[in-house]
Amino acid sequence: MSTDNTRSDVPASTIPARDKVLTGDTWDLSSLFDDDAAWEEAFAEWEKLPPLYEQFKGRTTESPAVLLECIEFHLELQRSGERLGVYAFLKTAEDFTNSDYQAMQARFMRIASRAGEAFSYFQPELLAADDETMKGLMESSELEPYKLLLERMLREKPHTLSEPEERLLAMQTEMAQATRRIFDQLNDADMKFPSVEDEKGQLHELTQGTFTALLRSSDRTLRRNTFKEYYSAYDQMRNTYATTLGGSMQKDVYYARARKFDSARESVLFHEFIPASVYDNLVETVRGYLPVVHRYYDVRRRKMGLDKIHLYDTYVPILTEFQTNKTWDQAVTEIVEAVAPLGREYGQVLEKGLRGRWCDRYENQGKDSGAFSYGTYDGDPYILMNYKGHVLDHAFTLAHEAGHSMHSHYSSKNQPYQYYDYELFVAEVASTFNEQLLSRYMFDRAETDRERANLVNREIDAVRGTIIRQTMFAEFEKITHEMLEEGEPLTVDSYLATYHSLLEAYFGPDFVLDPELDLECFRIPHFYRSFYVYKYATGMSAAVALADRVLAGGEEELKDYLGFLSGGSSKTPLELLRDAGVDMEQPTAVEATMKRFELLVDELDELI
Repeated sequence: MSTDNTRSDVPASTIPARDKVLTGDTWDLSSLFDDDAAWEEAFAEWEKLPPLYEQFKGRTTESPAVLLECIEFHLELQRSGERLGVYAFLKTAEDFTNSDYQAMQARFMRIASRAGEAFSYFQPELLAADDETMKGLMESSELEPYKLLLERMLREKPHTLSEPEERLLAMQTEMAQATRRIFDQLNDADMKFPSVEDEKGQLHELTQGTFTALLRSSDRTLRRNTFKEYYSAYDQMRNTYATTLGGSMQKDVYYARARKFDSARESVLFHEFIPASVYDNLVETVRGYLPVVHRYYDVRRRKMGLDKIHLYDTYVPILTEFQTNKTWDQAVTEIVEAVAPLGREYGQVLEKGLRGRWCDRYENQGKDSGAFSYGTYDGDPYILMNYKGHVLDHAFTLAHEAGHSMHSHYSSKNQPYQYYDYELFVAEVASTFNEQLLSRYMFDRAETDRERANLVNREIDAVRGTIIRQTMFAEFEKITHEMLEEGEPLTVDSYLATYHSLLEAYFGPDFVLDPELDLECFRIPHFYRSFYVYKYATGMSAAVALADRVLAGGEEELKDYLGFLSGGSSKTPLELLRDAGVDMEQPTAVEATMKRFELLVDELDELI
């Protein structure tokens, strides 16, 4: 067990270099590789494998035995490559300024690209087989463990190209990652910010890791200066960011058209088995509740005693007297107690991971500025954090990422490799479910109306950040991709104008939209994973419904939820959720969560 230190509470100016971080506060990647030398040894063997795909070329439909051998060779290459790729990614995320790990990741991507190129013949060859041959293969008992895999491949037939065309697309893998890598380097390694002054003239170091924490300060001068200086840096790079984002969107549109989809959005939703109606229902439902969102901003303005409300007034708790200062171990204790309804095994595994070394806990220079969980089939489900004990939301972020990690734990434990990796649509359900349990745990322990009001405020802002804000992002992605698909050029001005119109709709007529806020569209990392953000909103909506069901239910409801966590990709996302107790093809879950939001706004207005 690691002993928690107080680095989360020291001044930002002491943010350490990576080599100064205490070992116990970092993740232990030995479940992947003991060290870099072990990685190098495994990589040397793995890079020999892609040429061996050639032995199956032209023979995949020869017999069930040959097809089985080909599939198992491919999956073993993928499985060993997963360990290599995740280790390189995590080492890079520790410090984006470390060129050795950037090189390691680039070497992995180069061989992964070659593997994709070498195997590109497989799907076109399989889909070219006549119906009688495919029927015989599909009915073979030898291939039974891979029948679902093959069925899903056959579903891709209208969007699978010829072998030479598939080879060309596979050769582009490294190139396709370029815009995202550029964004990561620019945002987390090269972007520099000045120190900012508070109302007393004291300086605070502004970084990607401290930005949100500074916006939560009760010092409005500090909040305003943080906002202004932060976006001033983006303003200076607006053309570079616009070009980088445009390149990413062009990649999305290119691949969609190459695979004969009508749009980039259709391409992404098709591969996750999600109908467009799920996306559109989300936007329509949230749009219908925007007057309630606007009313919340007015409640916040009044309770804070402000004449006008700005974006930098929306992150600080309204009741600033409730200051938190939870050490890592204290936050872990609360999270473990909060997830007790999920059973003893769940809690024990989670506690061991969080108190052990699943997690890279605190900020260091050059580290990825966000938070994420990265699970693999053969390794621990690692978590990257930039934990700060005085930021209440960081405990919720930890609970969120822990939900992802436990999802990975259950799916890898209960599914074969080919079906363990769940779709992103369901990933955000498991993570937000844990946030819901932590929130309700804290509600139950509130001792005064003002303490409850503080928690209500946090819950409202969680819905605002996870559903309302992400739905606005989803609209931005849809609109800008459609602009590109219709031949309209994406420029700095068109990006900013599009984003500003959405800000006006989502924040309302009485909210002050500082000009700098339009630049926010250039700093959202998830825009480089196209059509991801809507899943935060649908995920939270499903999580609220499932949390209600589990907490109000008994053994059967718990079994259903743990079955969902254990399902991996053995069923489609919507099927997994229906089995757990929620139907996301209907707008019911989103409507119920937004109605809950409305009731919380009413309660907040009454409590303070």
